[in-house]
Amino acid sequence: MDMMNLDNPLDFEFEDELLNSPPIINNNKRKKKLIGLDDLVEDHYRQQNKLLEKQTKQAKAKAKKNKRDYDDEDRKEALLSRIVEKCHNQLKAFGDDDEIPLGGVKVFGDKKAFPPLHFPDIRSCNLFQSFLNNKLNSMVELSADKGDNFLEGLLINGWLLKLAFLCGQVEKPVAIWAFNTMLYSSNEELHNFSTDFWCAILSTGKEVDQFPIKIDWFPEYTDFRRALDLYGFLFKFSSTNEPLNLDSDNEGPPQNIRAWVRFVTACCMIRSKKSIFSTVEAEEVVEIIICLFLDRQFQGILVLLNDCMQAIVNYFTDEEWCSSCEKIAKFIACRVSKDLNCIQAVECISEASSRCKQLRSSVAYQILLSSFDGVNSGEEILRSLVATNFKDKNCDFFKMYIHLVLTENWVLSNSLIEDNPVIFEMFSLYLRHCSNLISATDLRSYASKVRHRAAYLVHFSIQK
Repeated sequence: MDMMNLDNPLDFEFEDELLNSPPIINNNKRKKKLIGLDDLVEDHYRQQNKLLEKQTKQAKAKAKKNKRDYDDEDRKEALLSRIVEKCHNQLKAFGDDDEIPLGGVKVFGDKKAFPPLHFPDIRSCNLFQSFLNNKLNSMVELSADKGDNFLEGLLINGWLLKLAFLCGQVEKPVAIWAFNTMLYSSNEELHNFSTDFWCAILSTGKEVDQFPIKIDWFPEYTDFRRALDLYGFLFKFSSTNEPLNLDSDNEGPPQNIRAWVRFVTACCMIRSKKSIFSTVEAEEVVEIIICLFLDRQFQGILVLLNDCMQAIVNYFTDEEWCSSCEKIAKFIACRVSKDLNCIQAVECISEASSRCKQLRSSVAYQILLSSFDGVNSGEEILRSLVATNFKDKNCDFFKMYIHLVLTENWVLSNSLIEDNPVIFEMFSLYLRHCSNLISATDLRSYASKVRHRAAYLVHFSIQK
């Protein structure tokens, strides 16, 4: 046996744990460091500091970016301001729109003193006698001296109307008192309820030619006109281009004008039962309503005015309307100035009925006739409009805009003109001239308005 093999350990010696010496282990590697609470706190603060530094760097970067963006915005805004100012100065060289007068007419002047309200003698009224003689009067103690308070209470609570229907009669003293209260009382509640009372009395009854109750007194047109006179209505006014002084000491029309308009409307709707206005008087009412439309103080009652306009137009018979329509149109053409007021005088007349359309067309036509010297027909009006030289530096586009609107209402609101091929073709030619010959770069005042309106009419009114 080889000696070298004798020195090697035997197989069982490998299996003896006692004979196997453990490997030498570095004590430094086995040694583990214990982590305490202080180490955890320190590590937490270290992480927080790193996070704070990161957020600070991001905030500085964002602030730097925002500042750069703000600087860019400031430069862009400054550049835009310079461009706008340059364009504004160039536009001023072509004309200033501020020189164009605003529409509006002052149709009320100084008011006069209203008449005192006289309460009816309750002893002469059967309505009150029934209360005075009733045994219940001992509880309320109604007397002649307290008639005003009692009557006002009945009116406001609605009992006056109920008693009128119950008795089947509106006695003359009560009717006059309710009418005067409606038009002259400074108490808004009283004149509103008195208007409701009268309108309810006039609008009742299904019969065509009679009222269901007896009405002992009706107002006349002189009563209506007297009320307007006391309100300060200027029957002889004439609209001009002078600016309106809306800040004057004049308080304007009283609130009672609402009641006046409502009552006139109610009276126009009962002609089959009671004819209150003559033909001439009804014509003047139409003229008054159109004048009220022109006053900007009446913007709040345009609905009432429109209802009244339709009612008074329908008040005429067919025979009366043919001549009355032309008379009204000529009157308005003489009264309004050739500015935005004449457009308002035309367009305030609604197109809700054939008569209103006819009146609208007639007013526009009469204003056009008065705008051209030596013109006596519609063909001559259109011939003058077609011959307009748009390239002329002195071309007044504001006046042209007024003529365009008036011609539009004259032609398109009159169904009879559609059957006149000459008028209709000349009108179409005029519109094409306005929409095609006026350049889109023409910056003169109202040039774009004329071109755009004419183009709209060509595409949506003429071709349909």
